[in-house]
Amino acid sequence: MNEQLIESISFQLISNIGTAKSFIMEALYSAKAGNFELADKKLKEADQYFTEGHKIHASLIQKEASGEKLNFSLLIMHAEDQLMSTETIRELVKEMIDIYRKIQK
Repeated sequence: MNEQLIESISFQLISNIGTAKSFIMEALYSAKAGNFELADKKLKEADQYFTEGHKIHASLIQKEASGEKLNFSLLIMHAEDQLMSTETIRELVKEMIDIYRKIQK
């Protein structure tokens, strides 16, 4: 796979995951303010972008698994780091929103 294509795929991944992370944080802030309906909406929006980012990542894994050589790149490494940290943040924020719901009751 050529370097330019890897760069383009990396930016697509970073863009989708970055958008997901922004929606996740907006969900947390909404829940903190007591607006759980908006928090749920923001999490759903985040999931759409996260899923798209995950599909992009999976396609890279499939290419490599099928024998296609992928060049190492700090950009792709950064994209994967963003994917993994956003997944962790998403799970923690969901738990925090549940806590905010219990506090509000």
